[in-house]
Parts: sequence; structure tokens; C-alpha cells
Amino acid sequence: MLKSPSAYADSRLYAIKAQTLILCSGKDQLLPSQQEGERLRHLLPNCELRKFDDSGHFLFLEGSLDLVTIIKGTSYYRRGKYHDYASDFIPPTRDEVNKIIESYSLFNFITSSVMLSTLEDGKIVKGLAGIPSEGPVLLVGNHMLLALDKVSLLTRTYTERDIIVRGMAHPFMFRRLKSGRLPKVSFFDWLRVMGIVPVTAANLFKLFSSKSHVLLFPGGFREAFHRKGEEYKLFWPEQSEFVRMAARFGAKIVPFGSVGEDDLGQIVIDYDDFMKIPYLRSVIENLKNEAVQLRVGVGSEVENQQVYPPGILPKVPGRFYFYFGKPIETEGNRNLRTRTSLKNYILR
Repeated sequence: MLKSPSAYADSRLYAIKAQTLILCSGKDQLLPSQQEGERLRHLLPNCELRKFDDSGHFLFLEGSLDLVTIIKGTSYYRRGKYHDYASDFIPPTRDEVNKIIESYSLFNFITSSVMLSTLEDGKIVKGLAGIPSEGPVLLVGNHMLLALDKVSLLTRTYTERDIIVRGMAHPFMFRRLKSGRLPKVSFFDWLRVMGIVPVTAANLFKLFSSKSHVLLFPGGFREAFHRKGEEYKLFWPEQSEFVRMAARFGAKIVPFGSVGEDDLGQIVIDYDDFMKIPYLRSVIENLKNEAVQLRVGVGSEVENQQVYPPGILPKVPGRFYFYFGKPIETEGNRNLRTRTSLKNYILR
């Protein structure tokens, strides 16, 4: 029954130019869904594949799956001809956020994040009451090891303050220049559900225009994948970059610091060690070619945005601590329109 129509369909696949999303089950007892999904992914020119290893043949009859969430997580919803990460975002539902929190329940239990914030009168309180409710707001801070701090920041601001924070993220979480050893793009679907966007000046402009809360880590991968002995060291650009744009929209800048992740693990093999071994050096170079490179040509250590898997030994579990400083007003603040580094402004 399937042989004849399948042959005809295969002969017409070349004509499909539309953006395509394939969903396939891992425990399909009727059809070889995953094998067929992989075959179609290689035949269709503009195709994404998502696998559900624990699902059966009747994928959409399973209560744990929501097609709307899948479409949002794969960035397939769009209002125009092309997808716009800033304006095509649909806020997550409470149920979607709860599922994300549940999937990281062990992580949240181990880290037990403590949030401290500063009110406008300078009083430090436990919780996130010091973060302004009305945007535009820019949260600026340091990346901890492996950038796992996003889990706590994005979910806690939503559950505690009902604020959706739009995180600025590396483009490798959205697309690849070629397939290879980097984690699959599907690994970051939950972050897209929570509203992350590729870190570009245009996206920052759009988010400020819509009066959003924006999360930015100026140190990027250089801080998240730091070397031995660089725990909690900042790698920020000399130029303030985003400050002028924040001042243009009158955005409030909330600086924050975070500690704890480097206390969970000890780096024993870092980037410098990998580069001394010829085979591992070639692996790192291949990883570099899989994703778009940021900050090329800035001429400082922050340009060294290498993605590599550091060797880490676990320590005794500790807690994450986040401290949000007093919001900095940019409306009418001429000092922030200069080229003075925001890092120095915050530390002062």
C-alpha cells in the first residue's frame, strides 16, 4: 500500500522549497519514524528535525507534548515572510514555564539559587523586588562557568515577578554553519520558548523599542568557558557598546553579580591544555568553524570566544547567589552617553 505512493512522493521532494519542520517518535511501533525523519532532513533543503525518543506512534495524542510549544521552541512561528526573533516572540504560558522548571528540578535543588536585589532607596532585600517592573530594563552581569546561570535567572524572574526577561544569546544556539560536535540546536529550544534572541545591535534596538527586560552578558563565551585560575574574572570590552543605546531609550540598567557555579566544579583541563595536544587542537578548531564567531577584530582578550568542553571535577555542592544592584537611570544622564566603560561605571 505504501510502496507506490512513497515512490511518487520521493520523486517530487526536490520541488519542496518551503521551510519544513519534521517531528518523529523514538518508540513508533508502526513506522520507522526516526529513520524516515533523518532521510527527509537530508533531502529537503530548508528543514529542521526534532526527535521525541520516549514517544510512540500517536505523537499528538500524548499529553506531555504541545505542538504550540514545539513551534515556539523551534522559532517557526512568524508574522511576516521571515522570522524576527524580537517581534515574533509569543510569551510562555505558566504551564510551559512549569515544565521547564520541572525538567531542571535536580539542578535547581542542588544550586538552590539565592536572589538579592536593591530597592531605589538603597535597601537590599531578599528576592527580586528591586528589579523595575516597567521596561525598558537592561540586566547586565557576569557569566558563571558554562553559562548555567541562565536557568535560574530566566525562570525566577518569571515565577517571582511575572517578568519575561529576553536574554541575548550567542548565535550558535539558533543555527550552525555546519553540523559537527556542538550540541544540537534542539538542546536550546527551551531558551527560545523563554524568549532569548541572537545578540546583535539590531535585536537590542528592537527589544528596547518594545520596552522589554533584556539580559546581557558582555563577557560572553570568554567568561562562560574561562580557564583555570580565572574564576569570577570579568572579560568585558573596553568600549561600553550598549550603553548609548540604553540611554537613547531611557532604559534602566541593573548591574548584577553572581557566584557559586565555580564552587560546584573545578576546571582541571582548560583551553590552553587542549591546544597543546594536536588531536584535541584540531577538534577545537573544528568547533570554531561550526558557529558564527563574535567580536572578531576587537583586539582584546574578549575576542577569544572559544567554545570547548572543559574538563571539570565536581566539588561539594554549593548554592548560587545573585546580587542585583541599584538600578542606574539613563534618562537624562549625559555621563552614560560618553565612551566611558560601563564596567568601570558599575564598579565605581
